[in-house]
Order: sequence, then C-alpha cells, then structure tokens
Amino acid sequence: MACSRGACAPLAVAACVFLVLCAVATVVYTSSSLSTALLAVSGLRPYIASLTTNGSGGTNVGGSLHTSLHTCRKPKLPPNPLPPFYCCPPASSSSEPINFTLPDPVEPLRVRRPVHGVGAEYMAKYERAIALMKALPHTDPRSFYQMANIHCAYCTGSYRQTGNPELDMQIHFSWFFFPFHRAYLYFFERIAAKLLGEPDFALPFWSWDVPEGMRMPPEFANSSSPLYDPVRNPRHAPPRLVDLGFVGVESNRTDEQQIQHNLRTMYKQMIGNAALPSLFHGQPFRAGQFDKPGPGTVELSPHNTVHTWTGDIALTNVENMGTYYSAGRDPLFYPHHSNIDRLWEAWRQVGAAHGYRGHVDFVDPDWLDSSFLFYDEESRLVRITVRDVLDTEKLRYKFDGVGMPWVDARPPTTPNVSKNKALLKSVRFPLSLHKVVTVEVRRLQVLRSTEEKEAREEVLVIEGIETDGTEMVKFDVYVNAMEHKKVEPSGRELAGSYMCLSHPRIDGTGKGMIVETSMRVALNELLEDLDADGDETVTVTLVPRHGKVKIRSLRIVYMVE
Repeated sequence: MACSRGACAPLAVAACVFLVLCAVATVVYTSSSLSTALLAVSGLRPYIASLTTNGSGGTNVGGSLHTSLHTCRKPKLPPNPLPPFYCCPPASSSSEPINFTLPDPVEPLRVRRPVHGVGAEYMAKYERAIALMKALPHTDPRSFYQMANIHCAYCTGSYRQTGNPELDMQIHFSWFFFPFHRAYLYFFERIAAKLLGEPDFALPFWSWDVPEGMRMPPEFANSSSPLYDPVRNPRHAPPRLVDLGFVGVESNRTDEQQIQHNLRTMYKQMIGNAALPSLFHGQPFRAGQFDKPGPGTVELSPHNTVHTWTGDIALTNVENMGTYYSAGRDPLFYPHHSNIDRLWEAWRQVGAAHGYRGHVDFVDPDWLDSSFLFYDEESRLVRITVRDVLDTEKLRYKFDGVGMPWVDARPPTTPNVSKNKALLKSVRFPLSLHKVVTVEVRRLQVLRSTEEKEAREEVLVIEGIETDGTEMVKFDVYVNAMEHKKVEPSGRELAGSYMCLSHPRIDGTGKGMIVETSMRVALNELLEDLDADGDETVTVTLVPRHGKVKIRSLRIVYMVE
C-alpha cells in the first residue's frame, strides 16, 4: 500500500490506516541513510518498518542529484513578483561544464571576519566589490544580477532533476542547505576578489549569533551605498536588535532580554536539537524523490527568521530577503549566509570539543556526489559536488573574530507548569492548526541508560506539514507544557519552532502549489531537563503563531546515524 506524497511508502496496512484515522501516533522508522528506529503506534504492538525519508515521484529513484542548464526553465514565481522574472543563468560558451578542482594550496588563505569587527576600510572593499558586480552587463554570469538569480533558480523550480525532468531541484528543506550555500559563497567571494584585484579578499559575515553582531550593520543602512537595499523592513535599521524568533510581530523585550532570547535560541538549534547529521543538515533528498523532505535546525531558525526580519514585511511576499526568489538581490544576503556557513564549522567544532558524537557530516554517497552549477571568476561553467566543499581550508578560507557564547546558554525550565493529562481531549489527525492543540504521545522506551541515549536519539517527528506557501508560517512546539503561556519565548519547554518563509509558487495553469515538508525535534536532552525520562507519555502542544498550516501526524522515533 502507498499513501500520498511521502506519507507511508510500503508499510503494514494497519499502521498506515491508523496514522490516518487515529488521534495519537508514535512512530519510529529506519531510512536508507542509516537512521534506525522502532515503529510503535499507540495501542498497537511495535512494528519494524523501513521508510524512505520522502516520497518518490520519478522513475529513477535513489542516487545523487544533478542539474543541467539544458533543463533550466521559467521559475514558479508568486503572484505579483518584483522583476526580473527569469532566473536561469546565461548559456555557457562551452557545451558542458568543467569539473571543479580545489584551489592551489599555495594560494593565500582568506580569513572571513565579522562585519562589526573588520573596520570601515575593509567594508569599503566589500562595497566596491558589489558596485563592480552591479556595473557588469546583465549577460555577464559574474554580474550581481546573475549572482542573485542563482538563488532564484535553485529555489523556485527553475532547475529540474537530471534524469527526472518532471521533478524540481530545491536546495532548501533538505540536506543540501549547507553545502549549496557554501559553494554559492565560494564562487561569489572569488569573483569579488578577482574584480577587486585582491586575491586575499574574504567575504565578511554578519554575526547575529553573538551580542556584538546582533544588529544590522550600519554600512547596509546608508541609502547612498551600493550595499543598501530599499526593499527591507525600515523598522529594523540599526540600532534595532535582531530577533531570532521573528515572524512579523515586534517584541517588547529589552535589549538584555532579546540578547538572552537569541543566545538560548542558538543553543537549541546548534546543540539541543542538532544531535545528528539529519537533524542539523536536514533530511536526505535523493534523485527521483519529491523535494522538501524536511529542513535542519539552523535553516528553520535563525536562517529563516533573519531572512524574514530583514525583508519588507509590508510587501505581500516580504521581498527581498523574506522570500526565496528575491533574497539574493540584497547585498546583506551574502554576509548573512557567510555566518550560516560559519555555523556549519561551529557545529562540528562544538561536537569535537564536547564529545558530541553526532556532530559529524553525512558519509552517504548520494549526498557527497550530488552537484550544483556555478560560473567561476573566469566565467567558466563549473560543476561542484558536495564532496568538494567539506573542508574550508582546502577551499582556502577560514573564519575568525568571534566566539560562541551560545554554547553556555542552555535554557532553564519553567517552574509550576502543569503536566496534568487528565483533561486532554481526543485529537484526530490530519488536522488544520488554527488553534492550540495538545496531544499525548506514547514513548516506546523510558529510563534509558546513558549508553542507550548515546546510541540513539529520541526524536519527535511532525510529518505532513502542509501550507499553500502564500504567507510566512510559524508554529511552536512545546513538550510537557500544556500551560504554554507560562513559558518564556526561549524557555526550555519550547522544544522547537517551525518557521518557513513565504514560498508562493504557481504551476503552468496559474494555480498555487502546495508546500509539504516535515520537522524534527530532539528529545534526549530536553526530557532530561524536564525530569521526564521515566514518563511513558509526553504531551506535545502545538501553538499556531502565523499563517495557515495542516499537519498529518506526530511520531516519536529513536535514531542513530
């Protein structure tokens, strides 16, 4: 039996029907990326199952993903987009792309430093680089126009999967999020250095995860500068502090409270919820499968929230930064993603320093051998693989200039929050999340030993998250906090938040296209902090914050990667 797009795959009929009809489900699965699990549906015996991480849509299923200029087409843009309306890169002068080769190890090592610490002279170089890119003809693949369009092409369905041209290639909502953007910035940086005539030029990063960098850099607020973008939220010009939980509503926190909130958010996304490669990077996305299987922690927040915080909230699609097709048009996009790239390195460094065994990258060849297309500083079309971008020093750059204060920002629990489950009402899935919903979810294993926890991460899976993409969507996930209003926005019981940029798209008939994905929340550390390790069930409270969303099911899984 096969359920709808990515829902069940081959599975015991009783289990699949139960997921559709019953109110509460606890499920664990194994995937081909070595995620192992036990399947247990409340009230039924445990089953062993093997599920793909997202549905199959093509005839050639499995393997690495690739794209070609020959299959790039008009993007699926939202209603009332801002021009330009075509995102594909110009045709290559050669018939096929060349394969990427690492730079010469004798090249100078570029050192990326925080915008707030590099000084005016260095920022003037970045300003000049943007001005030089903007001065190039739009037909030049190194122009700012074309560099911005790269993000549009890989995020709006312009590129199709090689071998499965009926399927989109999407680099968000999956394990491609970090490596794609690293490759993107690598070529952007080298083009900037070439135009400047300075081989050691390095792209600065906007360090919104540390207190000193939690404001929009003033260089980007100067309306006479090439770094300025008029399509931003005017309320968030400096000295306003970034809100890493922003979704359209301004907070009334003091600066001290906002900094604390941001640091605690970073702890959750970089440590508490990021215990495994698929939790941090995102879910596997293979050739022949539907796109958007599920984002990693950092993509949801702070990545998405900073995009939304920066974009013009008065516009329907929150351009420029607040929606995928136009985000690359803002010069602030590149320092923002330079910081995202730094966080990938930080996640690995924290893992090594603290002995977190899950803070390592995938070794799956379907990930390592997948590739993307970019033009280099010599205007040559290059195919670069994920495998090529794993070592920044081999790419001849590194990060310096900031610490990681969020490592010590583990959120505290909230006193006197009721765990009384007696008054819970029956809930039936799938559901439209238009009001607060609390569900009791059964755990298969309780009082696990330290060794068992190190071997398997307990994970809450929220599956079949469905929106029409026409607006930002956010909902919060609380564990053992039915009285969720008592919990601070960065409190421990707030296990995670789903936050998605507006992703409105239309198909060839002009109809809107549904966005369907999933979310995962790590439970090992959280349940320890809540003193709930011995509980046979936990309550999960879903709180809608913005936008319309449907949810198909909840599961608890035990994973090892």
